[in-house]
Amino acid sequence: MPDARPLVALIGNPNTGKTTLFNRLTGSRAKVGNYAGITVDRRTGTLKLPSREVDLLDLPGAYSLAARSPEEQITIEAVLGLDDEPAPALSVVVVDAGQLLRNLYLVLQLLELEVPIVVAVNMIDEVDDPVPVEGLRKVLGVPVVPLSARAGTHVDDLIAAIEAGLKTPPTPKLEVTYPDGLSSQLAEVEEALPGDWRDGASPGRRRALARWALSSLDEHDELRHIPPSLRERCLAVSADLDVDEAIISARYRFLDDHVGPLVAPEGVPTSGSRRVTRMTDRVDRVLLHPVWGFAIFVAVMLAVFQVLFSWSDPFIGLIEDGFSFLGDLTRNNLPGGVGTDLLVEGVIGGVGNVVVFLPQIVLLFLLLGLLEDSGYMARAAYLMDRIMKSLGLHGRAFVPMLSGCACAIPAIMATRTMERQRDRLLTMLVIPLMTCSARLPVYTLVIAALFPVGTVGGVFPVQGLLMVFMYVFSTLVALAAAGVLGRTVVKGRRMPLLLELPPYRLPTLRSVLRQTAERASSFLKEAGTVILFFTIVLWALLSFPKPDTPAPLAQPAVAGWQHAVQGEAFDVSEAADNSAAVDAYRGEALATSAAGRVGHAIEPVMRPLGFDWKLSVGILGAFSAREVFVSTMGLIYGIGDEVDEESQPLREKIHEAKHADGTPVYTPLVGLSLMIFFALACQCMSTLAVVKRETKGWKWPSFLFVYMTSLAYVASLLVYQGGRLLGFG
Repeated sequence: MPDARPLVALIGNPNTGKTTLFNRLTGSRAKVGNYAGITVDRRTGTLKLPSREVDLLDLPGAYSLAARSPEEQITIEAVLGLDDEPAPALSVVVVDAGQLLRNLYLVLQLLELEVPIVVAVNMIDEVDDPVPVEGLRKVLGVPVVPLSARAGTHVDDLIAAIEAGLKTPPTPKLEVTYPDGLSSQLAEVEEALPGDWRDGASPGRRRALARWALSSLDEHDELRHIPPSLRERCLAVSADLDVDEAIISARYRFLDDHVGPLVAPEGVPTSGSRRVTRMTDRVDRVLLHPVWGFAIFVAVMLAVFQVLFSWSDPFIGLIEDGFSFLGDLTRNNLPGGVGTDLLVEGVIGGVGNVVVFLPQIVLLFLLLGLLEDSGYMARAAYLMDRIMKSLGLHGRAFVPMLSGCACAIPAIMATRTMERQRDRLLTMLVIPLMTCSARLPVYTLVIAALFPVGTVGGVFPVQGLLMVFMYVFSTLVALAAAGVLGRTVVKGRRMPLLLELPPYRLPTLRSVLRQTAERASSFLKEAGTVILFFTIVLWALLSFPKPDTPAPLAQPAVAGWQHAVQGEAFDVSEAADNSAAVDAYRGEALATSAAGRVGHAIEPVMRPLGFDWKLSVGILGAFSAREVFVSTMGLIYGIGDEVDEESQPLREKIHEAKHADGTPVYTPLVGLSLMIFFALACQCMSTLAVVKRETKGWKWPSFLFVYMTSLAYVASLLVYQGGRLLGFG
């Protein structure tokens, strides 16, 4: 349409400041979505030119257009307008002024594909020597603009170049010399290209697309929408051709011959900042050291974990207190009844279940953003890759897994720093096995109620050792699960860790804060709706049906509480005088609710684990949030709903519970079986909601729930039955 806004794509290698430039160009006029069928952020914004506005698309960082995963494939689809993607009117390629030769490889590929581009040479404030702008313009045949996105220097020149490029698209003529024998083989690949790729394309562009296919397609790629005939043709040609030597080496020879003399006259490396490079090299001698580097990395991660755990706790407390106050205020000012209960416990409680994760999500992405922007996260991935690769995991998987010890929600979202879908998915499937903070109230209650206060060998406290054991146990199981899943369900060749070690620099706080806010907002809008829905469903299961008759204790007070449930007036002071009766009635109501009846129904299945119907109901309640197990058990035992893991009455009730024959209901063996179950079961619907959001479907959340719950059941069964065979009761 004549009045349609043109699309400008922003493309570049990772760590070239592309996102900083995007934020600089769009300001607050950016929005984040996802590419269709794939969980990769699609950032679009409005760029105001002197004469009009254009849509600016921030593409994922790519070292080249050769692709192995869907995430990499979307870059070439977007920049070329393939598979229903709108073709950009112009592409801005961001390159690092200190890494010109390497970054220009991507520029060369785009020029071969006849894509109209403007080259933005970023970070000129970090190099000692001026950028050879005129020489690059002559070699490449396109506009070249030196700038600093961080400082805002010469950004106006880039805007002017974009406007000029939209009016008169650059049409470079570039010739890279390839081996003589390559032409006939490329012709075979070209014949197998999809029809919509060839239609309207010039011979040069079709030949460049054939080179792309030959460089990208093999038996291990994850690319989508590729015709089987094209893949088969590429595999047949690759069997007789060294693609790297024939294509990649030829391009680098061109850059060395034509660009090399511009950035390094007479072979002297002068491009880039010698001062920054020397400083980076000195720091890397320590941070990449196999001993000291790893020790520093552990210290940094422990600091991040401690900040995430301790700094977020006061904000979490404030949020919980705020929603508790709002719930009390609502209950005290509305007539009693089912509607009020739904509003207070379902809606307000459900919203609270969503918002309570925000402090950890914001802190995690803020800290990771600062570390990433400073250049340290690339070093961390390099260090951990040595260990993680033996388990089929990626080096970047360690930080999300460590973050899972605080909360699985932000940890799963942190897997976005990993490039390949297979690596992200595998990491997401094992993060919930890490001991998160929500499990601690359960462990604390069970250990305090069922295990004696004593020592092992007169030195190590039994209760403390049990807590340490649960952390070690969950970590070992998570690593073992990664090894198994990576070789079965999420099979795929583990790609070698290819990353750039950028120079250390001060993070751009504005950019980090903006990305943090975008991810927090995305969580609230997408995962939050699912969490709220399941909270209301679980509330209904735990609340209905109500018992017809009260418990046979303190009838007046219980009857008054029943009147409140039915929306009738009653004497509050009368009920308050006998709160034990009210608590008893609440326990009875829970036992006869849908969830209580399910607990009775599944008791035969749970009995081999040592669990009675009460523990079964507690486990059902824990699916809203694991720590709800404590308050659910409090309701069952008539303690009331204001109960936590430190509640002495609940500990005593659990400790003193007896069967009809006088034997204890809960023994240390039952307690250990219960903790093993909680360590392995996927009871957090919030986690499932976030996995659903990240994977764009219910397939993997369903698999996560089934495999973790099955693993928990089998492990708990082995512990309990094995303990009984050994004589522990």
